[in-house]
Amino acid sequence: MKEVVFLSFKKILRNKVRSALTMLGIIIGVSAVILLISVGQGLQKYITSQFERLGANTINVLPGKVTLDEGFAGSGPNFAGSKLTLEMANDLQKIGDPISIVGAENEVSATVSYKGKSKYTTVAGITVGYAKILNLEIEEGREISQTDIDLGRKVVVIGKSIQEDLFGQSTAIGKQITIAQERYEVIGILAEIGSAGIGIDIDNFVAIPITTASRISGSDKIQVISIKAKSKDDMDETIEITKRYLSTKLKEDEFSIIDQSNLLSTITQILNVLTLALGGIAAISLVVGGVGIMNIMLVSVTERTREIGLRKAVGAKPNDILIQFLIEATTLSIAGGTIGILIGWGGSIVLNQFFPTSVTIWAVTLAFGVSAAVGIIFGVAPAIRASRLNPITALRYE
Repeated sequence: MKEVVFLSFKKILRNKVRSALTMLGIIIGVSAVILLISVGQGLQKYITSQFERLGANTINVLPGKVTLDEGFAGSGPNFAGSKLTLEMANDLQKIGDPISIVGAENEVSATVSYKGKSKYTTVAGITVGYAKILNLEIEEGREISQTDIDLGRKVVVIGKSIQEDLFGQSTAIGKQITIAQERYEVIGILAEIGSAGIGIDIDNFVAIPITTASRISGSDKIQVISIKAKSKDDMDETIEITKRYLSTKLKEDEFSIIDQSNLLSTITQILNVLTLALGGIAAISLVVGGVGIMNIMLVSVTERTREIGLRKAVGAKPNDILIQFLIEATTLSIAGGTIGILIGWGGSIVLNQFFPTSVTIWAVTLAFGVSAAVGIIFGVAPAIRASRLNPITALRYE
């Protein structure tokens, strides 16, 4: 066995270019699998961390009938036909225990501009409670107050990205920016955060009093009511109280109560399927790499027919020949898999500077195992062919 292994490595090293080209398909396949799975896993961890920022004791009331089991397919929130109002949010806040904080939000997309510079972004009309639930932190200036909301003032709090794009290094506090042809005074700049929950990039949005937003849109309807219970243990009671109250104001199909944990579970399931799909697509190149190994090994059998005949003539058994070619194929596959893992891991580290990625041990183990299996499976046919060669016929081969 020691001699067989030595001969296998010797043959691989003798044809360096051919060996490198043979491994190329495996390298590409494994690195693609590692990279795409790391993107899926990173996205999943990122979204989970953002939900954790809001806490496990938060629920959202959305307009329309939302069915999470179908991943929002054909059953998403009916924002356009919302029947939710600010009055409902205020009534829920007055209930008290176990409800801790109630907030409301209504957002539209609009162009925000200042002295010739403009940016198309999300304009969110919010309440004081909504800002607390999102854990919005003010880096400079002040937050939107209840007085601002009561009076419908034209004041705005802007995200970090908006501040940098419109004002550069100069302060934005006290400046007047234009939103939908109306001028607003910048009263605060948010600390750099990123996304909060789903769909809201805090760094790239502006917040105004919800009453001001309602006046602009000409409607007192809101898109989301967020409710925070005093603790996770109070969630069931909070949901029941909220449902009981809203049922007196709306029909059953006009609102949906979404538990934060249920929403996260649904999104996680969708991302898991997406990750597996991406990994499966990348794994196709592993099959291509396996076919490449088989083709090269078949060519190698043909080229080394006389050598095989000579070895058999001096006592090599069919199993010795079989094992030698299997070792060569498996070695090429494992070497390619190892290089692919290193490239995929390095690519994930680089990509993590721009997008969340996470390389997991199971992904590395899976990729390495598959690459080894590919070498064995696709090396079997050439190895069997080599082991069955007749030594007399092989010695006569030119």
